[in-house]
Amino acid sequence: MPKGNSYRKIEMIHLRVSDLKQFVYCQRVVFYNYVMPVEKKATFKMEYGKIAEDKIDRLENRRKLKEYGLSSGTREFHKQLYSEKYGLSGKVDLLIKTDAAYYPVDFKYTTSQPHKNHLYQLLGYAIILEDVYNRNVDKGFVYLIPKEDAVVFDLTGKVKEETKNLLDDIRKMIHCQQIPPPVNS
Repeated sequence: MPKGNSYRKIEMIHLRVSDLKQFVYCQRVVFYNYVMPVEKKATFKMEYGKIAEDKIDRLENRRKLKEYGLSSGTREFHKQLYSEKYGLSGKVDLLIKTDAAYYPVDFKYTTSQPHKNHLYQLLGYAIILEDVYNRNVDKGFVYLIPKEDAVVFDLTGKVKEETKNLLDDIRKMIHCQQIPPPVNS
């Protein structure tokens, strides 16, 4: 598959940021969602996470931005994002805007450290924000609700390009209807 800005050459299938996260975790999840869709059932963790997010929204307004290493900025909760260029959309839990940059924040109800798939979720938000707002997005955060801890991620150029290539890979998989290999445990 050709790399580097080939997202324009593959049929523009609209994708969600959560598809990036799932694809990095298990490619077959995305395959089944698009090629062989089945009814989705919310897990306990998903349901409880939504309840916890409501509580976090209220508390976050009182929280200081210094927890994110920032001295000032404004916050937008549950910001819907869409990039026509990348055919990508998503709803970021929290967007922190400063004069210098924008920072996506994703809330997770877990006590374990964020994984690679969470990084790619933030990267999805980053490329949308950079495209739509023409703003620098070099850092993002995963906020671990039970620990009340913000984990910072560097969202640099190389991994942003990898993210764009993943969008190509997802679209190719869907277009060709080729089931990916199982994840090695």
